[in-house]
Amino acid sequence: MQQTKQLIISLVVASVLISCKTGRNEHDHTPTVTTVALAPPVTAPLKSIIRIKAGVSAPCTDSSGNTWLPDQGFKGGDVVERPDLEIANTKDPVLYRAEHYSMSSFSHPLPNGKYVVKLHFAETYDGVEGPGQRVFSFNVEGREFKDFDVWVKAGGPRRAYVETVNVDIADGKLDITFTSQIENPEINAIEIIPGS
Repeated sequence: MQQTKQLIISLVVASVLISCKTGRNEHDHTPTVTTVALAPPVTAPLKSIIRIKAGVSAPCTDSSGNTWLPDQGFKGGDVVERPDLEIANTKDPVLYRAEHYSMSSFSHPLPNGKYVVKLHFAETYDGVEGPGQRVFSFNVEGREFKDFDVWVKAGGPRRAYVETVNVDIADGKLDITFTSQIENPEINAIEIIPGS
Protein backbone atom coordinates (compact mmCIF):
# COMPACT_ATOMS: atom_id res chain seq x y z
CA MET A 1 0.00 0.00 0.00
CA GLN A 2 2.86 2.36 0.88
CA GLN A 3 4.46 1.70 -2.52
CA THR A 4 1.19 2.45 -4.30
CA LYS A 5 0.89 5.80 -2.47
CA GLN A 6 4.46 6.72 -3.41
CA LEU A 7 3.82 5.78 -7.03
CA ILE A 8 0.64 7.93 -7.12
CA ILE A 9 2.47 10.89 -5.50
CA SER A 10 5.34 10.54 -8.02
CA LEU A 11 2.88 10.53 -10.93
CA VAL A 12 1.06 13.61 -9.61
CA VAL A 13 4.35 15.50 -9.10
CA ALA A 14 5.52 14.54 -12.61
CA SER A 15 2.19 15.66 -14.06
CA VAL A 16 2.40 19.02 -12.25
CA LEU A 17 5.96 19.54 -13.43
CA ILE A 18 5.02 18.77 -17.04
CA SER A 19 2.03 21.15 -16.81
CA CYS A 20 4.27 23.90 -15.43
CA LYS A 21 6.81 23.45 -18.18
CA THR A 22 4.24 23.51 -20.98
CA GLY A 23 2.08 26.24 -19.44
CA ARG A 24 -0.99 23.96 -19.47
CA ASN A 25 -2.96 22.08 -16.88
CA GLU A 26 -4.07 18.49 -17.29
CA HIS A 27 -7.56 19.53 -18.43
CA ASP A 28 -6.39 21.96 -21.12
CA HIS A 29 -6.11 20.17 -24.46
CA THR A 30 -5.20 23.27 -26.50
CA PRO A 31 -1.77 22.81 -28.07
CA THR A 32 0.86 25.34 -27.09
CA VAL A 33 2.46 27.12 -30.04
CA THR A 34 5.78 28.79 -29.50
CA THR A 35 6.65 31.54 -31.96
CA VAL A 36 10.30 32.26 -32.57
CA ALA A 37 11.07 35.54 -34.30
CA LEU A 38 13.81 35.07 -36.84
CA ALA A 39 16.22 37.92 -37.43
CA PRO A 40 16.48 39.06 -41.04
CA PRO A 41 19.54 37.74 -42.84
CA VAL A 42 22.55 39.92 -42.24
CA THR A 43 24.37 40.81 -45.40
CA ALA A 44 27.81 42.19 -44.79
CA PRO A 45 28.31 45.52 -46.52
CA LEU A 46 30.81 45.66 -49.33
CA LYS A 47 34.08 47.00 -47.91
CA SER A 48 36.31 47.16 -50.98
CA ILE A 49 35.96 48.57 -54.47
CA ILE A 50 35.09 46.15 -57.28
CA ARG A 51 36.91 46.99 -60.50
CA ILE A 52 36.09 45.15 -63.74
CA LYS A 53 38.12 45.67 -66.92
CA ALA A 54 35.91 44.96 -69.92
CA GLY A 55 37.33 43.14 -72.93
CA VAL A 56 40.19 41.23 -71.28
CA SER A 57 40.53 37.63 -70.08
CA ALA A 58 43.08 38.21 -67.30
CA PRO A 59 43.28 40.71 -64.41
CA CYS A 60 45.24 43.91 -64.99
CA THR A 61 46.80 46.53 -62.73
CA ASP A 62 46.43 50.30 -63.07
CA SER A 63 49.06 52.98 -62.33
CA SER A 64 47.95 53.16 -58.67
CA GLY A 65 48.47 49.43 -58.16
CA ASN A 66 44.74 48.58 -58.17
CA THR A 67 43.80 45.19 -59.61
CA TRP A 68 41.00 45.08 -62.17
CA LEU A 69 39.11 41.81 -62.60
CA PRO A 70 38.78 40.42 -66.14
CA ASP A 71 35.66 40.85 -68.27
CA GLN A 72 32.58 39.42 -66.50
CA GLY A 73 28.89 40.07 -65.80
CA PHE A 74 27.94 41.03 -69.35
CA LYS A 75 25.09 39.43 -71.28
CA GLY A 76 25.69 39.14 -75.00
CA GLY A 77 28.07 41.08 -77.18
CA ASP A 78 31.75 40.56 -77.86
CA VAL A 79 35.15 41.88 -76.85
CA VAL A 80 38.04 43.49 -78.68
CA GLU A 81 41.53 44.62 -77.65
CA ARG A 82 43.50 47.46 -79.25
CA PRO A 83 46.74 47.22 -77.25
CA ASP A 84 48.85 49.93 -78.90
CA LEU A 85 46.46 52.89 -78.86
CA GLU A 86 47.38 56.20 -77.30
CA ILE A 87 44.55 57.31 -74.99
CA ALA A 88 44.32 60.93 -73.82
CA ASN A 89 42.70 62.34 -70.67
CA THR A 90 43.85 59.51 -68.37
CA LYS A 91 46.91 58.27 -66.51
CA ASP A 92 45.67 54.69 -67.10
CA PRO A 93 45.39 54.14 -70.88
CA VAL A 94 45.43 50.36 -70.29
CA LEU A 95 41.81 50.63 -69.07
CA TYR A 96 40.67 51.94 -72.47
CA ARG A 97 42.58 49.64 -74.84
CA ALA A 98 39.95 46.88 -74.72
CA GLU A 99 36.17 46.99 -74.65
CA HIS A 100 33.00 44.93 -74.43
CA TYR A 101 30.56 45.96 -77.13
CA SER A 102 27.08 45.06 -78.42
CA MET A 103 26.02 43.74 -74.98
CA SER A 104 22.43 43.97 -73.76
CA SER A 105 23.17 44.13 -70.03
CA PHE A 106 25.61 43.89 -67.13
CA SER A 107 24.84 42.48 -63.67
CA HIS A 108 26.91 41.98 -60.52
CA PRO A 109 25.74 40.67 -57.11
CA LEU A 110 26.09 43.21 -54.28
CA PRO A 111 24.91 43.60 -50.70
CA ASN A 112 22.03 46.07 -50.54
CA GLY A 113 23.10 49.64 -49.90
CA LYS A 114 24.41 52.80 -51.53
CA TYR A 115 27.15 52.73 -54.16
CA VAL A 116 28.96 54.98 -56.61
CA VAL A 117 29.29 53.34 -60.02
CA LYS A 118 31.91 54.68 -62.44
CA LEU A 119 31.52 53.72 -66.08
CA HIS A 120 34.67 54.16 -68.20
CA PHE A 121 34.36 54.91 -71.93
CA ALA A 122 36.61 55.84 -74.86
CA GLU A 123 35.83 55.81 -78.58
CA THR A 124 38.58 53.65 -80.09
CA TYR A 125 36.87 52.08 -83.12
CA ASP A 126 38.25 53.37 -86.44
CA GLY A 127 34.80 52.98 -88.03
CA VAL A 128 33.48 55.83 -85.87
CA GLU A 129 34.91 59.00 -87.40
CA GLY A 130 32.88 61.72 -85.74
CA PRO A 131 30.07 62.63 -83.36
CA GLY A 132 26.71 60.97 -83.91
CA GLN A 133 28.19 57.79 -85.40
CA ARG A 134 27.86 55.75 -82.17
CA VAL A 135 24.82 56.61 -80.05
CA PHE A 136 23.27 54.34 -77.44
CA SER A 137 21.30 54.50 -74.22
CA PHE A 138 21.95 52.78 -70.91
CA ASN A 139 20.13 52.45 -67.62
CA VAL A 140 21.91 52.06 -64.27
CA GLU A 141 19.49 50.89 -61.56
CA GLY A 142 16.68 53.06 -62.93
CA ARG A 143 18.84 56.04 -63.92
CA GLU A 144 18.41 56.54 -67.65
CA PHE A 145 21.17 57.91 -69.92
CA LYS A 146 19.65 58.54 -73.34
CA ASP A 147 21.42 59.34 -76.61
CA PHE A 148 24.86 58.72 -75.12
CA ASP A 149 27.64 59.57 -77.57
CA VAL A 150 31.12 58.65 -76.30
CA TRP A 151 32.81 60.92 -78.89
CA VAL A 152 30.80 63.94 -77.72
CA LYS A 153 31.18 63.17 -73.99
CA ALA A 154 34.95 62.60 -74.22
CA GLY A 155 35.59 65.47 -76.64
CA GLY A 156 36.88 63.30 -79.47
CA PRO A 157 38.29 59.85 -80.26
CA ARG A 158 40.76 57.95 -78.09
CA ARG A 159 39.97 60.14 -75.06
CA ALA A 160 38.89 58.72 -71.71
CA TYR A 161 35.54 59.68 -70.21
CA VAL A 162 34.07 58.53 -66.87
CA GLU A 163 30.32 58.69 -66.12
CA THR A 164 29.65 58.60 -62.35
CA VAL A 165 26.29 57.35 -61.08
CA ASN A 166 25.04 57.15 -57.47
CA VAL A 167 22.81 54.10 -56.94
CA ASP A 168 20.87 52.45 -54.14
CA ILE A 169 20.85 48.65 -54.43
CA ALA A 170 17.72 47.03 -52.96
CA ASP A 171 17.57 43.63 -54.73
CA GLY A 172 21.07 42.26 -54.12
CA LYS A 173 22.58 43.13 -57.50
CA LEU A 174 23.69 45.99 -59.70
CA ASP A 175 21.87 46.00 -63.05
CA ILE A 176 22.83 48.00 -66.13
CA THR A 177 21.01 47.65 -69.45
CA PHE A 178 22.26 48.88 -72.83
CA THR A 179 20.17 49.79 -75.88
CA SER A 180 21.67 50.33 -79.33
CA GLN A 181 20.60 53.31 -81.44
CA ILE A 182 23.41 53.94 -83.94
CA GLU A 183 26.27 51.39 -83.95
CA ASN A 184 26.72 49.20 -80.86
CA PRO A 185 26.95 50.17 -77.19
CA GLU A 186 30.50 49.84 -75.80
CA ILE A 187 32.20 50.14 -72.44
CA ASN A 188 35.81 49.85 -71.29
CA ALA A 189 35.62 49.36 -67.51
CA ILE A 190 33.31 49.53 -64.49
CA GLU A 191 34.09 50.50 -60.90
CA ILE A 192 31.68 49.80 -58.03
CA ILE A 193 32.51 51.82 -54.92
CA PRO A 194 30.72 51.37 -51.57
CA GLY A 195 28.85 54.52 -50.58
CA SER A 196 28.41 56.03 -47.13
